[in-house]
Amino acid sequence: MIRENQHLLNKINALSDIIILFISITLAYFIRFFIFNPGVPYIELNKYLQFMIIIIPANAFIYYFFDLYDSFRAKSFSKEISSIIKANIILITIILSILFTIKLVDLSRLVWVIFFFVNTLLVLAKRYTLRKILWNIRSKGLNLKHVIIIGSGETANEYLSIIKNNKEYGYNYVGYVSNNFDFEGEKLGNYCGLLDILLKQKPDEVICALDITDAKYLEDIVSACEKSGTKISIIPFCYKYIPSQPYIDAIGHMPLINLRRIPLDNLGNAFLKRTLDIFGSLFLIIVTSPIMLFTSIMIKVTSPGPVIFKQTRVGLNKQPFVMYKFRSMRINSESNTAWSTNVDHRKTKFGSFIRKFSIDELPQFFNVLKGDMSLVGPRPELPHFVETFKDEVPLYMVKHQVKPGITGLAQVNGYRGDTSIKKRIEYDIYYIENWSIFMEIGILFKTVFKGIKNNEKLEIKHKDIDNNLHNKKSL
Repeated sequence: MIRENQHLLNKINALSDIIILFISITLAYFIRFFIFNPGVPYIELNKYLQFMIIIIPANAFIYYFFDLYDSFRAKSFSKEISSIIKANIILITIILSILFTIKLVDLSRLVWVIFFFVNTLLVLAKRYTLRKILWNIRSKGLNLKHVIIIGSGETANEYLSIIKNNKEYGYNYVGYVSNNFDFEGEKLGNYCGLLDILLKQKPDEVICALDITDAKYLEDIVSACEKSGTKISIIPFCYKYIPSQPYIDAIGHMPLINLRRIPLDNLGNAFLKRTLDIFGSLFLIIVTSPIMLFTSIMIKVTSPGPVIFKQTRVGLNKQPFVMYKFRSMRINSESNTAWSTNVDHRKTKFGSFIRKFSIDELPQFFNVLKGDMSLVGPRPELPHFVETFKDEVPLYMVKHQVKPGITGLAQVNGYRGDTSIKKRIEYDIYYIENWSIFMEIGILFKTVFKGIKNNEKLEIKHKDIDNNLHNKKSL
């Protein structure tokens, strides 16, 4: 039943996308010729509609390529948004390329640019509405996927907790199969009787969530699912160490799971990011040069000492580099071992001002140009604290697998300065494992609108490492 419903949903999605294409080009046409430039000469709408003969199959192919017609039962809407935007960017690129190549000068390019934005908004609105409808249906007990859990340990318990706390996923827990009895729900039988259980229950899916102690039963479980024709999904007992999007390699016939997938290891992605860094830093150096000149003069006038503060930080592959900042403190002997607090006697009055608005970090554009840093990435730390954090903060050293940045995902989400180190690392790792050029540009835009001002105030006090280190900020 679930498969039939999914096929129907796919057809509805595909058909509605075609309808939206026609609506989008019609709206774009009227916006271009009747709102932006009323009265200018234009060709008839049907010429644009005829061009849709090429657009419809191209759109369908691209959407299928981005898995936009797959089940989105457990897929986040944010990921769907990202896929739709990427697909539509490719589509509009193809359209404009075709128009340029075959010289269809009668068709307005601006119409197709407007079409891109209108179509994207309408598709997103349609997809969101469809999700809300399905969530409402599932909350009433309809369109549910019936699942049986194989196992009764920590892994099985974690999976059950997820589907129970996310009713919108639409999973109905039928029961569990295990040799033990200490698990929530109805026990359907032991591992040895799984085939008979599957033939009787006919679940939509089996979730194999064995702990390592029961791994010896895996072969028989897979065999029972294959004989009964039941879909099986396996949660590895080491799931805690596997990212949500692992990279699968192979040696011979044996698959290898890379625990830390880093998109920036791809030369194309790395080249794209470096290109953005070079042109972006050059542009920002030019734009902020008056501010940097004024700041240099004020530092020299208000406090004796050098204008630029140089400090060793730990960067890509744990290699040290010299990071530049405008000096915001009086010359002191604690610059390499101490953090500044919200109220710090070492800060000058002008230094407090430039730190408040992150002006002290502008010289780091030169670090980016040199290649020591990137515009976006995890913030670099002092060697002294890296040695401390690597043993205290889980996965802390993973951040050194990419270049450090001036801003980052943690910073635009409020975790900068006097905030939790553990939360910053969580955001850093998400950025590292899920990097895309769209995420990169998004972080830069968010930095402009909400990441420049540094509140430098204490927000939360944590136990253990955060209790000791939480109320500090790197120089």
